[in-house]
Amino acid sequence: MSDRSLTDDSPGASPTAMRRILPADLVVRGGCPFDPPPGLRERRGQDPVRPVELLNGARAWLVTGFDEARTVLSDARFSADRVRHREATSLQPHEVAEQAAGVLPAGPSVESREDGFFVFMDPPEHTRIRRLLTGQFTVRRMRELEARVTEIAVEHIEAMKAAGTEADLVPSFALPLPSLVICELLGVDYADRAEFQERTSVGLNAGSTDEERAVAGVELYAFMQRLVAAKRAAPADDLLSGLVHDADPPLTDAQLVDVALVLLGAGHETTANMLGLGAFALLEHPDQLAALRADPSLVDNAVEELLRFLSIIQLGVSRVTTEPVTLGGADLPAGATVVIATPEVNRDPRHWPDADRFDVNRARVPHLAFGHGVHQCLGQQLARVEMRIGLTELITRLPDLRLAVPAGQVPVRDEMLIFGVHSLPVAWS
Repeated sequence: MSDRSLTDDSPGASPTAMRRILPADLVVRGGCPFDPPPGLRERRGQDPVRPVELLNGARAWLVTGFDEARTVLSDARFSADRVRHREATSLQPHEVAEQAAGVLPAGPSVESREDGFFVFMDPPEHTRIRRLLTGQFTVRRMRELEARVTEIAVEHIEAMKAAGTEADLVPSFALPLPSLVICELLGVDYADRAEFQERTSVGLNAGSTDEERAVAGVELYAFMQRLVAAKRAAPADDLLSGLVHDADPPLTDAQLVDVALVLLGAGHETTANMLGLGAFALLEHPDQLAALRADPSLVDNAVEELLRFLSIIQLGVSRVTTEPVTLGGADLPAGATVVIATPEVNRDPRHWPDADRFDVNRARVPHLAFGHGVHQCLGQQLARVEMRIGLTELITRLPDLRLAVPAGQVPVRDEMLIFGVHSLPVAWS
């Protein structure tokens, strides 16, 4: 088996890497934690595609328009392949100068991708792995997971109640719920789940150092290697076993580990932050929380509105042009890095009236919280289930749930590309 682990230059590297290269006004949310960063809000009403200078001296193109973002995500001229195409966000300052002088090639010559980071691939390489995964996300499996989501949510809420009248909702509820669901999906044994959760939590903990995250990343990779080996030896009725034994031609162990890590990141960190931030948003909008309590059938609408309104994927979705493209009135050269500003895209006033208002009764209109096109999130229905059940159980079983600290004291995750809250102290009677 490969002993490769995640590094800052691998396609699946930590989301902190790109965050460090972006101007602060594009990612630090400022006053209201639910609104897009001020640098994005200031661009509203201007050109939907504009150049932006990165902290490494390189130039990227920022997309703030909904229609333009959909084009980027669905047009084959915008590549997701981070191996063959060097993104401006990944360059060191000396490489920016070398590239400007024509010294540094746009990307290495690679005949075929041997990794499994399919979210950073283009068709047909992406298509092969995506098709395998689509076959594993069956209706039956999702229905079975729905029952487990309910069990997990109820267990953790009841444990919070048994321990007193206050808790930090992030470690007590928002993090373990999607973590345990991912365990169900991948087929992690009960005896190994504590180790699995420990490794993943280090990477999500604001107090973890870079060294601690690196160590946890190596250990998590080794954990996934052992899991793949176990599924080869003794397959079960889980997604990873299906990928191990049903793929034709088969995926390598290294590819399987990469795929598992992608599913972990996509299905764990995002949902955990949506649950924490979504609960925070509801508590800070008591009229909307009251409307949801009065009419629980609004929960599906509320979930879609939270996904649109919060847009926790900040500036992590990017593409590289493979040829000159005109987009939103801007002429982009080949090799240009295009970054989608999802928080602003999902508040495009051309698509949503009163876009800055959180309204659980808002008519459901397509948003880009789960992306678009061939890379649209595979697990979006599971994420919706986790949010719907998680939030419903919270407001039902804790009818007087409230913040235990002033809203301004809730620590937010501005230093990460996946926005959320580090902790959410709550109380109930």
